[in-house]
Amino acid sequence: MQVSSNGITLEVEQDGPADGPPLLLIMGLGMQLTAWPDDFVAALAGAGFRVIRFDNRDIGLSTKFDAAGSPNLLRASWRYFFRLPVASAYKLDDMALDTLGVLDALGIAQCHVVGASMGGMIAQVIAAKHPERVRTLTLIMTTSGARNLPGPTMKARSVLLSRPANPRDPASVLAHSEYILKVIGSPGFPTDPVLQRERLARNLKRSYHPQGMARQLLAVVASGDRKALLGNITAPTLVLHGRADPLVPVACGIDLAGRIKGAKLDLVEGMGHDLPPGLTKRLTDSIAAHSR
Repeated sequence: MQVSSNGITLEVEQDGPADGPPLLLIMGLGMQLTAWPDDFVAALAGAGFRVIRFDNRDIGLSTKFDAAGSPNLLRASWRYFFRLPVASAYKLDDMALDTLGVLDALGIAQCHVVGASMGGMIAQVIAAKHPERVRTLTLIMTTSGARNLPGPTMKARSVLLSRPANPRDPASVLAHSEYILKVIGSPGFPTDPVLQRERLARNLKRSYHPQGMARQLLAVVASGDRKALLGNITAPTLVLHGRADPLVPVACGIDLAGRIKGAKLDLVEGMGHDLPPGLTKRLTDSIAAHSR
């Protein structure tokens, strides 16, 4: 279904009992709502939650911002490095308002919020600026954005900014997506290659919009860090982070938990920057217990 939110249109899906406690999943950079694995969603729905997923702006089946053009990420990174303002079509604050608009459209005043990677950054903004909307907060493989924190490994940074050999060839795009997940995925819980390929092919067939991912990345850079906001978070918070994450190193999760009063930190051995089948029960059990 599609809903109007913050002046745009967002694609939304719901699973689980309609009268269950609402649990909102916010996905990360360039990822559609379908990036939440089916078994992950089914486990939370089976635990009695009304699970809500949506495509962030500029990705999937939601409103695109192509009129803003393709950003110069190298120039933006240079300006960020020298602490100069970075212009962007939108920022994380706008994406947070999009998210609240989804809840408004569904008639939900308050819910459990779960954000992964960039989705965790959006969740931080919501919990800090709109605390009345968040019952509990779970932050997965994300960061405060503090400048002193370690960044991605060189290989992870390189693959994140790389492009398929032939962006117009579906097979090339699929192979490139497989390579990205091989680099940033969980070394202790590798996903079966056939399952991975099927899942990626299904997602790419649904939508492929790399320009949107680039603009989302620019939004993250332009928004700066969230250190000053984190002290305002009052919702019970769980920080889930992989010890083997090459994209958002584990130090980021440790730092994040330390900046949120009363936050619980759960570090997962062998987990990288993905949600592999081998960790579905481990992660969803933690989320369900925390949300209860």
